[in-house]
Amino acid sequence: MYIQHFNCISPQHNVLNNDLDLLNDASEKKMQANEPVYESIPPGVLRRMGKAIRMGVGAALPICKAPALLNGILIGTANGGMEDCIKFLNQMVQYEEGLLAPGNFVQSTNNAIAGQLGLLTENKKYNITHVSRGLAFENALTDAMMQLKENPAGCYLLGGVDELSTYNYNIEKLAGAYKEEVVSIKNLYTTDSPGCIAGEGASMFVVNNDAANAIAKVEAVTTLHSNNLNEVKDKLKIFIEENLCDDDKIDLFLSGENGDNRDLKYYTACESLLNSNTTVGRFKHLCGEYPTASAFALWLCCILLQKQNIPHHIIKKKTTEKKLKNVLLYNNYKGYQHGFMLIKSCR
Repeated sequence: MYIQHFNCISPQHNVLNNDLDLLNDASEKKMQANEPVYESIPPGVLRRMGKAIRMGVGAALPICKAPALLNGILIGTANGGMEDCIKFLNQMVQYEEGLLAPGNFVQSTNNAIAGQLGLLTENKKYNITHVSRGLAFENALTDAMMQLKENPAGCYLLGGVDELSTYNYNIEKLAGAYKEEVVSIKNLYTTDSPGCIAGEGASMFVVNNDAANAIAKVEAVTTLHSNNLNEVKDKLKIFIEENLCDDDKIDLFLSGENGDNRDLKYYTACESLLNSNTTVGRFKHLCGEYPTASAFALWLCCILLQKQNIPHHIIKKKTTEKKLKNVLLYNNYKGYQHGFMLIKSCR
């Protein structure tokens, strides 16, 4: 599966800045998306949109050059429009389950992002939303690959979106997901404590089977539900053996390490399987932690493969300078959902 176009709305203006001081830091322990002016969304529609839909549609429309040619829209999101969901539930209490405006309810459903994209692009074809928490985007990606296997001439819009609402932030904080102390992105990976920094974002891709002019190729993807360290290592080992020939090497291992010392063991174990000349990078100081952060990581892979330049702040372990050809992406959500992707350069 080849990536032809890609776009992202994230907390950062420019991820390629080498200077960490030029990157947006967390504010009040949150990394919130730096939303652009949504020129491609009609103002009347934009006014009614919740944040998740706004980001998803705003990231997708600029890369939908020919929406009529899309054979489907596939979105991964764990939470959908959670903020609008809570607004609607509060209205039910406030108005004692009387007459309620349906706007917040319509905007709160997980499939509202894909649905709104279908309406705005007048696309009445395959339209699906995957909601499997930390593997929502990986499952949407797998679905896209299956669609292209059945319809080799097809073209699909693929994306991952999650918003950081007050509600889900407070719930996750009470569950111990986020750090108690204030942590800067400069020392996120050196702070030995449980928890991470909350994040959000929307990443979109136009994919097909055409290698011509493609940015990158998604060679393979696999997932695992387990908190067993040996099972995770075995899964990665088999994944590499099945998808890389003997002459091919992993040039960059892009890790979803997020500063949570409870999950560090999984990333350390996976890194131990790598060749000594594999560069190791990290990305969650750029976007924070959220269920579909792997979509941001795939977008970042496309940028790095296109520019052939890895900013210093991404690198955890540097090796000799070489052309980036193969990138192995590993993301872990809450220690039990693991996703692996192999991305190859097309240039």
